[in-house]
Amino acid sequence: MPSILIIDDEAAIRKTLSEILGYEGYTVEEASDGEEGLRKFSKKKVDVVLCDVKMPKVDGIEFLERARKINPEVPVIVISGHGNIDTAVEAVKKGAFDYISKPPDLNRLLITLRNAMDKTTLQAETRVLKRKVSRVQEIIGESPEIQKIKDTIEKIAPTDARILITGENGVGKELVARWIHERSNRAASPMVEVNCAAIPGELIESELFGHEKGSFTSAVKQRIGKFEQAHGGTLFLDEIGDMSLEAQAKVLRALQEGKITRVGADKDISVDVRIIAATNKDLLQEVEQKNFRLDLYHRLSVIILNVPSLNERVSDIPLLIDRFLEDIGLEYGQPKKAIDKKAVELLQQYRWSGNIRELHNVVERLVILSGKSIEVEDVKNYVLPAK
Repeated sequence: MPSILIIDDEAAIRKTLSEILGYEGYTVEEASDGEEGLRKFSKKKVDVVLCDVKMPKVDGIEFLERARKINPEVPVIVISGHGNIDTAVEAVKKGAFDYISKPPDLNRLLITLRNAMDKTTLQAETRVLKRKVSRVQEIIGESPEIQKIKDTIEKIAPTDARILITGENGVGKELVARWIHERSNRAASPMVEVNCAAIPGELIESELFGHEKGSFTSAVKQRIGKFEQAHGGTLFLDEIGDMSLEAQAKVLRALQEGKITRVGADKDISVDVRIIAATNKDLLQEVEQKNFRLDLYHRLSVIILNVPSLNERVSDIPLLIDRFLEDIGLEYGQPKKAIDKKAVELLQQYRWSGNIRELHNVVERLVILSGKSIEVEDVKNYVLPAK
């Protein structure tokens, strides 16, 4: 339910506005002057402020300036008497959302409030989208292990060398692949991802190379494969250790010759792609067990980049937690939740079998289940049982 903070030194106006807005479904907070309004504004989450201009102690202009320093995202609507219109206009120039003359017209008031709420919602959605877009450009951490990864990426990204990324589940192999692509000469072209473990063996060939209409029972139309989609860009083969031997042979041919053939076709298609592969398996062990081709392994592993587990970089956990708290707050449309330093230290002591993915899930759980801030007891109550 949206919340409105009404700041006005006239009790009758506050009462009237509170009754009207309460009837319309808003939660209302009142303050009798700008000083009290600032105290409530800084302590409670409000969606919109209705503020008089002429008030004792702190007037509407000063309130506006100080409130914007506390939280510039909350719209402030100025309410002014006819003699204060020039002042109200000045307030709008300084960042107020709008002004309404006294006595306020009910329809104008409700429309202005709705517009202010819409703007707030749009701003929140924009922040979330921007964060989601920019998130792929960041590898969080300052540990020597992560710094080594970043330095290596800067060296290998501008080349066309094929790269094999290794590491446990949840360490961020896909993020590393995206970093490489976005710092490469192919960044303007697409990065196409294929999860080899998620595609049934009988469909992987069609997924990678495409097929012609009628080439098999369910081929009701022509399909363009991932190799063609990634032409000029990067093809990311995730969990390549789960690819069938038959598909491996065809991928090897594509790497050797720079050509692919759609299923059901007899015409070769030239493709220009950079291959980045990733796996949580020991591929040399898979080679010994006859599950992976040695020649394909050597084709893929021009550069081998091992991403460390979270347990190997515990010094990065505070930075990751801080970032996750910020991201989750934005996604939930609420302020970033604070966490006690002792709680962070406790989380650093755990063994993270699911790595960064598990840490994110734990932080989200703590945000949901904790109180105003995340304390040591929250970690003991909500994290320990899951371990």
